[in-house]
Amino acid sequence: MGVATNGSSSSFSAGPAQALKFLISGRTGWIGGLLGQLCAARGIPFAYGSGRLENRAQLEADIDEVAPTHVFNAAGVTGRPNVDWCETHRAETIRANVCGTLTLADVCRGRGLVLINYATGCIFEYDAGHLLGSGVGFKEEDRPNFVGSFYSKTKAMVEELLKNYENVCTLRVRMPISSDLSNPRNFITKITRYDKVVDIPNSMTILDELLPISIEMAKRNLTGIWNFTNPGVVSHNEILEMYRDYIDPNFSWKNFTLEEQAKVIVAPRSNNELDCTKLKTEFPELLSIKDSLIKYVFKPNQKTSKA
Repeated sequence: MGVATNGSSSSFSAGPAQALKFLISGRTGWIGGLLGQLCAARGIPFAYGSGRLENRAQLEADIDEVAPTHVFNAAGVTGRPNVDWCETHRAETIRANVCGTLTLADVCRGRGLVLINYATGCIFEYDAGHLLGSGVGFKEEDRPNFVGSFYSKTKAMVEELLKNYENVCTLRVRMPISSDLSNPRNFITKITRYDKVVDIPNSMTILDELLPISIEMAKRNLTGIWNFTNPGVVSHNEILEMYRDYIDPNFSWKNFTLEEQAKVIVAPRSNNELDCTKLKTEFPELLSIKDSLIKYVFKPNQKTSKA
């Protein structure tokens, strides 16, 4: 077992090459479900774990039964209907997002397995060094500066601790989007159903493009922290304009300010731009956020004869 670092990425040596077999935590979650579908479509053997993240014996039993080459963690607490739930369920949030994730990482390390951990980039907010609209994004080595929500606090806590596990690949997902516009977890679906939306540019993750990349990262045994979003930013209004142009020409929406938004939510929301240079260097084919939105989401779903 060992780790090699070269500044832009690191890889975990987990023994001789062998046929892939994935163990996925998070069967009932959105990303976990999509990952299973992707593996099935690509003919990659996989199984969902049945153990709870915080139960070490159950996790060990899952690994013994499946004998995977890699483990993917798409489990954890985000809150329903949103992260405000975490504000009033703090112990439960810690149990899953901190204790559970660390337990899984530790079990995988003991078995010489790479853990691909779908984390979050909602641990930053625009600041003096990363001004909104400046094009200067937060890098992988930057320390989290957003403490507005308890959910984000737990994610920042566990990310810092996971730095000590050389077998973990931490993927900072943000405002995930997929081509399935019927899914209530889809960021586009969410904002089309809101009475009002704020209009702020953000880094976002197009799952149709990036989930396959996470499988490739497992194949390469990449580890460390990665900003797992498409390069660039897109604003809420820009997305809704695309939705109107490609999906529903009669769609309309209203904006409100952050101050007005604060009156209808419990915890503040993270807004930021992540620097994707590291991911783009490893995967040069990665599309910018707006190009990815058009290719993977809006064109496949368009309802008109728009060219």
